Amino acid sequence: MKVFYEDENVRVIDKPAGIAMDKFEKPAHRLDKDTSGVLLLAKNDKTLEFLQKQFQERKAEKRYVALVVGNLKNNQGKIETLLGRSPKDRRKQKVYLPHDPRTQGKRETVTEYQVLQKFENYDLIEVELKTGRKHQIRAHLTFLGHPVVCDKLYGFKNQPCPKGLKRQ
Repeated sequence: MKVFYEDENVRVIDKPAGIAMDKFEKPAHRLDKDTSGVLLLAKNDKTLEFLQKQFQERKAEKRYVALVVGNLKNNQGKIETLLGRSPKDRRKQKVYLPHDPRTQGKRETVTEYQVLQKFENYDLIEVELKTGRKHQIRAHLTFLGHPVVCDKLYGFKNQPCPKGLKRQ
């Protein structure tokens, strides 16, 4: 894997899609198996604790680029919900609204997005996570009615997948 940066405490790599997080020792954060991106790895426990604290205290920015099905109503927005494990499919996360009586134990999630480019049937967006929950982006965008393209878990049945793409 390509190394972007490395010193005695940290290694920053380009994680390709298709590699599960259990292949990495001391990751400071997580990326879904089919998600590619920059992964921050600690080389010792002290650095790992420091980096994880930065993420927990929301001092680190987490930005992603995603192609979504359809065109979003607004060119930018903020999604604020609660997120918890789906009772129907334990592999997935489910969005809950604050007034829902089933919110006990659900975690606050905040996602901001901005449209970078519009296409006929898709929008290319930049997403910034203000919180970092499992499958947060995928669950939030599906909640908006615009799932990430080619997402087999959160996408809609028979949703279009652009030619040449095989994963979210």
